[in-house]
Amino acid sequence: MSENHDDDRSSGTRGGDRTGEGDGSSGPQPEPIRFFGTTWVAHDGGYTMRRVAVAAGSLAAATAGCLVLRFAYQSLAAGDMGGFVNLLLVVTFAVCSALAFRKTWEGFTRRPADPARDEALRSLKMIGFIGSLLAYFLRSLTEAPGEKLHRTEYGTARAQYEKRRVSRTGNPAARRKRKPKPGS
Repeated sequence: MSENHDDDRSSGTRGGDRTGEGDGSSGPQPEPIRFFGTTWVAHDGGYTMRRVAVAAGSLAAATAGCLVLRFAYQSLAAGDMGGFVNLLLVVTFAVCSALAFRKTWEGFTRRPADPARDEALRSLKMIGFIGSLLAYFLRSLTEAPGEKLHRTEYGTARAQYEKRRVSRTGNPAARRKRKPKPGS
């Protein structure tokens, strides 16, 4: 397993559904997480340093975003647009940031029930990007963002794989064939 996978979803699978059919390994393979690859499985390959870098990077990006929004607000205030427009701008970014934080945080613990609705909220997340960045920062303080979800899905996939594998063991030729019941 390579540690440099970055959110590879080209196979269209989720939660460890991939089986290593071409690479010699057996069973489901862990799904890579952005910036972490598959290092989240065993916490190896610089996992701790990656978490520190992701936390610092997301906090720095949130800070830079706040500065950009401040400059935008100052330019609107200098344009003397009026108190209502300024208030509307602040409320819009605050509400969008709060909603983006919540949706991003929920995305770390469960898959969206309705992907189309989640896709429709993409513009809201873009407006409230500071909330998304802060959610990423806070989650990376304890684990790789999305690690708990991926670990649960991977564990379930491994358990199902083992259950299927154990039920298929044995020599199928040695199994007795059932005789048809008389009269049927």
